[in-house]
Formats: sequence, structure tokens, C-alpha cells
Amino acid sequence: MELRQLEYLVAVVEEGGFTRASERVHISQSGVSAQIRQLERELGQPLLDRSARAVRPTAAGAAVLPFARAALDAVTGVRQVVDELAGLLRGRVQVGVVTGCALPEFSAALAAFHRAHPHVDLSLVEQGSQDLVQAVRSGQLDLAVAGVHGPPEEGLERLVLVDERLVLVVPVSSELADRDAVPVAELAGRPLVCLPRGAGVRAAFDAACASTEVHVALEASSPVVVVDLVVQGLGVGVVSESMVAGHPGVCAVALADPPPRSRLEVLWRDDAAASPAARALAGTVREHLGPAQGAAS
Repeated sequence: MELRQLEYLVAVVEEGGFTRASERVHISQSGVSAQIRQLERELGQPLLDRSARAVRPTAAGAAVLPFARAALDAVTGVRQVVDELAGLLRGRVQVGVVTGCALPEFSAALAAFHRAHPHVDLSLVEQGSQDLVQAVRSGQLDLAVAGVHGPPEEGLERLVLVDERLVLVVPVSSELADRDAVPVAELAGRPLVCLPRGAGVRAAFDAACASTEVHVALEASSPVVVVDLVVQGLGVGVVSESMVAGHPGVCAVALADPPPRSRLEVLWRDDAAASPAARALAGTVREHLGPAQGAAS
């Protein structure tokens, strides 16, 4: 029995056939098939059902698969440990960023990590903040920049990038423009322009409006679009304070009773399950952006 035979078996099952499996392992289809048949002869049982369009594992194949994957994972672990001891990281890190968020400092940290560890593949996705937090928890993402509110996320390391109040963005000609603050209760009946559900700012605003029925007339994935819609007279916007800066024709008015706040945080798991590459990325981000504030208990 050889490791490559186990690798081919796992590839065929996961890809659903020999053609895609051969592309994945960079071996001819006939070579993959021959190696798996040799493994079947050695074990004395068919491992794959080849009668249907999609190749499926037999009962024996399904029983073998967990052990095959464990053997392959063990080999990968050995390579990672040796590379780590040698100061050479390999592998892949998956990073998430909240949609529509421009963070030059964070991009610079990713660039520094890539220069220090060129053999680690970086994968970047944009999603809503709630999805990002869940993806970090589940291990789908190694690290994410997400908008959050309320208590710190339990069990996650965090680095706070921004902590600021939510404000209304209104045209300078609006009757609200001269107000120092507007209670959330006064927003009932006004058309509001907000970020979509899943954004940290939106979650903080929804929590503040728990006892007030408000009307969100329009949703936009970018704060810039929220402000543009306000300029066009389509409603009163809700954003964090820094999102209003530099936009002519509008001004920020504080929300009150109490003033809701939202944070932009870098989040990651710092546990034994994290790969060496993921731990190195977290270290680079801390070095460039500041110290982590610790996991909440």
C-alpha cells in the first residue's frame, strides 16, 4: 500500500470521477485507475462503484476513506512541522474582509506577510460581517476584518481597528442638520438608507432600534452609495462617523438614547487547530496594526 494510492482514492471520491481526479493529482486517468485497482487487489475488496456516471465509494471504500484522509493529513502535518522548524512556511491562508471596506494598513500587512512567506498562498474573500465571524469560528477563514457591536466575540482573538459612534447622514439643507443629536425614537416614519443586514453598522443600528419601528427604505452595500442616495434626497442615512468625512453637501448628526457604536475588528482563532501559516499571519497583522486585545472568556 502506497500513500499515492490513498491520495488517488480520496481524489476520485471527492471529485466524483477519474477525469477530474487525474487533473487534480496531475497523473493520467489510466494511471490513477491502475493504482486504485492495485490497491483494491491488495485489500481484496472493491473500493469504488464505477457503474454510475458519478463514481461512488463502496461500503468498503467508505470505511477506508477516513483512514486514508488521516494518513494524508499526517504526512502534511509532518511537512509543515519540518518547514516551520526550518523557518519555511508553506500552505494556504484564507482571509475575509467586510464588503466595501478599504483598509490600506491591512493590505500593507498582507503584503508584508507575502514578502516574508512567499510559499504561502493567500486567498481573500469579501462578505458581510456576520458571515465572516461565523467563518472564522468554523475554521473556513483563518482571519477576517469584520464590523461588530456589543460584547467582544467569545473565544476569538481580536484587534480593534475602529471604535466609533453611529450617526445620521443628512443633507445640509435638512431640518435635522442643526440638531446636536436625534433620539432613535424620532426616526419612526422617516425613510432610512442603511447598509444591508450582516454589516456590523447595521447590526448595531438594529439593536438600538429594538423598541422602535423604523422604515429602511433602501439598502446599499457601500457607505459611499448610502451617502450618494442621501444626497439625492432618497432618505436619511445611517453610517459610522468616519464614513461621512469628505462628502460635500451632507453632514453628520449624532444618534442618542443611547448613542449606538460599532467596531471594526480583525478576528482570528488562536488555538492548536490553527495552521503555522495562520499563526504567522496573525503575528504579522499584530506587528503592523497593534496588539491583540485577547479572547473574551
